[in-house]
Amino acid sequence: MMEMPKILGKIEKPSVEKSKVGKKLYCVPLLFSTKEAPQDYVKMLDQYWDQVEEHVSNLEKVGVPVKIYHEIIFSTGQAGLQAIQRQNERTYQFVKSKVDKGVSLEALEDEKLFKEYMDWGMCLSVVRSPDVAKKILEFYRNAEQRRDKHIVKRINETLKEGESAILLMRDENRIRIQPRFSSDIHVFLVQPPALNDIYRWARNSVAKTVERTKN
Repeated sequence: MMEMPKILGKIEKPSVEKSKVGKKLYCVPLLFSTKEAPQDYVKMLDQYWDQVEEHVSNLEKVGVPVKIYHEIIFSTGQAGLQAIQRQNERTYQFVKSKVDKGVSLEALEDEKLFKEYMDWGMCLSVVRSPDVAKKILEFYRNAEQRRDKHIVKRINETLKEGESAILLMRDENRIRIQPRFSSDIHVFLVQPPALNDIYRWARNSVAKTVERTKN
């Protein structure tokens, strides 16, 4: 199941003329599913990825992507593709279709940093003491900041002048790191209509769950 983003935001898309220079980054919200996901959600998710493919193809008018960055991926090439396939088949299909056309899958994450970040998050989910939770939260935020710094550095240093790339990342994470991208990176938000349908479905699902807990 997907997790709702904490913050939603939009940024003006650069004009086609302006975007003929500099670096282009096509940011695609990373959405997941599970085997237990409701069929209506799965259907919307399939529609979402179909629309993402269409939107990215349209963006190729201002720059054909030569790189793909994928959150939670530590390896390049085939090893990275296999890791994506283990996470989500639909996302894998999208990435593989690009790699088959010559797009390079880049290693975005530092594995040690990511695992530390996840471990502190797991600790937060089970801790009961407020004092312990406060201390763990400090460690979690510190790990998050170091992870963000690594991701931003990877994109800033590996995306070269005149290149275009795709970034697959959960929206709340992208919003947090985007202000730290180098000033010559033109950001394009890929937000097809199905994304709003999924967010609306998620809000309704949460509301229904809260209502059931009250009864």
